[in-house]
Amino acid sequence: MIFEAVASGGCRSYLIGCEETCAAALIDPELSQIDRYVALAAREGLRIRYLIDTHTHADHFSATQQLARQLDVPVVMHRSSPAPFVDLRLQGGELLVVGRLRLQALHTPGHTHDSMCLCVEERVFTGDTLLIGGTGRTDLPSGDAGALYDSLFESVLRLDPALKIFPAHEYKGRSHSTIGQELAENPRLQKRDRSAFIEMMQNLNLTMPTHVTEALRTNMSGGKTVAQMLSEAAATVPFMSLAALKACLESGKNELVALDVRERDAYEEGHIPGARSLPRGQLELRVNEELTDPTRRILAYCEIGRVSTLATATLRQMGFQGAVALDGGMKAWRDAGYAVKAGKDPS
Repeated sequence: MIFEAVASGGCRSYLIGCEETCAAALIDPELSQIDRYVALAAREGLRIRYLIDTHTHADHFSATQQLARQLDVPVVMHRSSPAPFVDLRLQGGELLVVGRLRLQALHTPGHTHDSMCLCVEERVFTGDTLLIGGTGRTDLPSGDAGALYDSLFESVLRLDPALKIFPAHEYKGRSHSTIGQELAENPRLQKRDRSAFIEMMQNLNLTMPTHVTEALRTNMSGGKTVAQMLSEAAATVPFMSLAALKACLESGKNELVALDVRERDAYEEGHIPGARSLPRGQLELRVNEELTDPTRRILAYCEIGRVSTLATATLRQMGFQGAVALDGGMKAWRDAGYAVKAGKDPS
């Protein structure tokens, strides 16, 4: 078996392949590592056949949906997954055939209702069900401490003690453990009484993962992350530098309309001289009355450049092909020491 682990911000994903047939599966891929997965598969001469999420992730953005479109391969999850983009839904005990490899699914609810582990040869990929020195938390949506206890003590921990476990998170630099090691050393697994285990899990008082709401929203629904939307918008718009904008305004040729897409109070506190105020939230509704010449060159800016990138993409979609975004934003303009004007929009 060809095996590659990819670490990303404490999360781990795995590329496994059949050396004889070159078929492969990618387990728990993370959105920021897409190019790396594709490069790894190419380096090993593998063709990815399945994209697998062991559960609905709340701490990172899954890459399965985007890779599925890019590679034209199915997304695999447990049948309980709420995600509408899943192509193949497994039940416990079912197999995925990857060349000569056989990945057996174990339904292990607890961390989430749709959690599953995958056994293949001498390895078991445990997702967030069993971690090195810990277990998945149960205080996120669909978590259930009692179900986690049953999944661990009635299923996973009854596997061969020599099986190597590869979880979806690394622990103090350790890449893997074994079932036997975790039974002997994992502090949470020393709570063998079901009620004691549940009480422990319900009183961990853990901090919420970063971006938990956005991660759950996108991983459950197939929606886009803010970063994806910004990246897609940035790929469709040109930008203008601070110095070029300053020179254009100072030339007095009236070559462009500077559009401040921040909220009005931010505009009145200080804006680029000559800029008009048109908050991003009102753009579609007011654009026809505010920008009557669709052939004009329009420069949009906000505080740091994110909102104006989205606004510029919208303007170009609406037919304002001369729209550009400021590379930077009002903060960069102020930091550069350029002129700032306070007050209301004269228009």
